[in-house]
Amino acid sequence: MKIWNDDEVRNLFAVVEEFKSDNQPLRSAFALHAKKYKRKANSVRNYYYKEVENLKADKKRCKALQIALEKHVKNHFVPFSDSEVDKLLSDIDRLVCNGMSVRNACQKLSGGDLTLMTRLQNKYQNMKKKKVADNVIVFKQRQKQLTESDINSLFMGLVKLIKKTAVDEFMEKTRLEKESSAYLLKKAFVDLSRKDKQISELRDEFVALKSENKALQAKLESMSTDKNELLGRHLQKRRKGMLEEKLK
Repeated sequence: MKIWNDDEVRNLFAVVEEFKSDNQPLRSAFALHAKKYKRKANSVRNYYYKEVENLKADKKRCKALQIALEKHVKNHFVPFSDSEVDKLLSDIDRLVCNGMSVRNACQKLSGGDLTLMTRLQNKYQNMKKKKVADNVIVFKQRQKQLTESDINSLFMGLVKLIKKTAVDEFMEKTRLEKESSAYLLKKAFVDLSRKDKQISELRDEFVALKSENKALQAKLESMSTDKNELLGRHLQKRRKGMLEEKLK
């Protein structure tokens, strides 16, 4: 719960005094304070009236806060009697018929008291609204009995609604299936393209391997020829040696 410090309390009472002096509604003062201090207007209102009572009992705190409680006395209006209401309506209507606005008529009847003027104006407007409401005749609508034609129309309307719903569901399902098919087809093309690339890479590797194998084969054949030549020379040399031994 957000704590009220002394500075905020002084500000609240100062705002209320200002609005009262300008004959503005206190709810506007509470709303302004609530906006400034990030509170709720109803919470500000409840705190204000509670604090007024607390300060009445705690004169020392009231003096320390420098709050003039006489400026925060709640006005208690005595309700209008029926005869006063009738006279008020008659007097205002008479002045309005003579060309005055309702506001000016209430101001004249209040003798310049702005608070009383506002009260008279509100009372007059509320009574006018009540009078209009009392003169309005409310006709009870007779319940209409449904005919066979009405029932058939309702049934056909229901059938059309069901058909339309079924068609909409089918179209939505078809759309989803198309989107799914398109996705699967696209995925298949991507996979196929990837496979083609792999096949191409494998083909290149095979060609390179084949070329390398051919080179190795040629090298082996060359090495085999050289070996045979060496072996032939060795045998020839050995035969020659053996022949020379026999001739001796």
